[in-house]
Amino acid sequence: MKKISLLLCLGIFLLPAVNSPAADISISEASSECIDCHASVHPGIVKDWQNSRHANIAPQDAMAVEGPARKVSSKNVPDNLKGTVVGCAECHMQRPEAHADTFEHNGYEIHVVVSPKDCSTCHSQEDEQYSKNLMANAYDNLAENKLYQKLQRSIIGTKKRSKGRIICGPADEATKAEACYYCHGTKLKVVGQETRDTEAAGELEFPVIEGWPNQGVGRVNLDGSLGSCSACHTRHAFSIEMARKPDTCKECHVGPDVPAFKVYAASKHGNIYSAMHKSWDFSAVPWTIGKDFTAPTCAVCHVSLLVNGDEEVVSERTHQMNNRLPWRIFGLVYAHPHPQSPDTSIIRNKDGQPLPTSLDGTIAVEFLIDPKEQDTRRKSMQAACLNCHDSSWVKGHWQRFENTIQKTNGDILIATSIMGDIWQGGYADLETNPFDEAIEKKWTDTWQFYANTIRFASAMGGGGDYVVYANGRYHLTQAVLEMNDWLNLRKKFDPSKSKGIKQ
Repeated sequence: MKKISLLLCLGIFLLPAVNSPAADISISEASSECIDCHASVHPGIVKDWQNSRHANIAPQDAMAVEGPARKVSSKNVPDNLKGTVVGCAECHMQRPEAHADTFEHNGYEIHVVVSPKDCSTCHSQEDEQYSKNLMANAYDNLAENKLYQKLQRSIIGTKKRSKGRIICGPADEATKAEACYYCHGTKLKVVGQETRDTEAAGELEFPVIEGWPNQGVGRVNLDGSLGSCSACHTRHAFSIEMARKPDTCKECHVGPDVPAFKVYAASKHGNIYSAMHKSWDFSAVPWTIGKDFTAPTCAVCHVSLLVNGDEEVVSERTHQMNNRLPWRIFGLVYAHPHPQSPDTSIIRNKDGQPLPTSLDGTIAVEFLIDPKEQDTRRKSMQAACLNCHDSSWVKGHWQRFENTIQKTNGDILIATSIMGDIWQGGYADLETNPFDEAIEKKWTDTWQFYANTIRFASAMGGGGDYVVYANGRYHLTQAVLEMNDWLNLRKKFDPSKSKGIKQ
């Protein structure tokens, strides 16, 4: 036993030091001090950073790269940042005056939350594009839409039973943060200071941040900026490879309301990815179709800079996720052209409701992109498809997909007309909350789960089980039938309420 203990002790002392960047790479004095302490306190964070591109190249060297392979989009970077790698200090000490959470820490002014505006020092184009993205506005698009708030309350709200009814009140902040706002992003606010007794440095003062932790796509940051780069480029590696793999998108797009990942996983593209992705190069910039990968991932279709075998650009890199998308195939209540503005809280339909369509399916034309812009975006998406499929395949796929949009919108129109009769007949309460009764939940299921699943399966898989049985047309048809039977039964036993309802 003594020999074993001695060997263990020797092993601890002889363990190699945490890997450092190459010897010729310069680390700033401030970042070096951070690493000296956090290598023992937070070894996982430090190891992730040391394996990152940030730790192994200085901005001036990254800026020297010419052509599509260049990853730094800013034309200029402050002189004091050019010659050292991007370390702890270069992110957490940027623009201290702009951050409400800036505090003194071991002789430095640092902030806890790194925002897209900090990242824009080197990645200005990505920040500008992302600011035009629906994702960047995901917090306000939910929190500032009174109708969406009613839907949210009916799902995650605090429930009580009163006079034979289930009443859904507002959700508490902790529930909201781990539910809808986990993906949409929270609104951060400094609410005080606290003293923590740390093992490494004794008692230290830290800001108390309401809404933290969070890495949601529309997080409202303490410098007023919107979004979180780490939603896709998880800290502290900030890996291109990670952002390009569909598991990253799966975190928020797994369904049943946005079932993108699960229909992708079951598609032919998903099958190829599952079988072959270990041989693909997810770090190459630009990303060459056929060489670096042989089937699309989420990033291929929506984000990445793609070139063909002749190094001709097929798709420009973008962080405005919808500029290759003509249709928005999920949301309230029908599929519709994409909104013009990333701030969807400003949308009003013809009835004054904050929806992109009215309940009869009429689209709010003045707030949505026009057919010409839809065609531009359609062709942008198809440009990638045409590098693996001939034009007849691509044309046929899109015709089926857009037929699916029309058919599912037609089915939802029937479900919504039934729901309209239920409200008109007084069998459910429209005014208080149109989403909090069982029959209203049945209606919500038709468009939020079933129609969405059908559309995603059509768009990303060209069909399959998710179009039919797995939350597809079978469940949509069943729900419509059940809603119709529910209404007919109420009319039979309470005919006085059915006056004025269309037969």
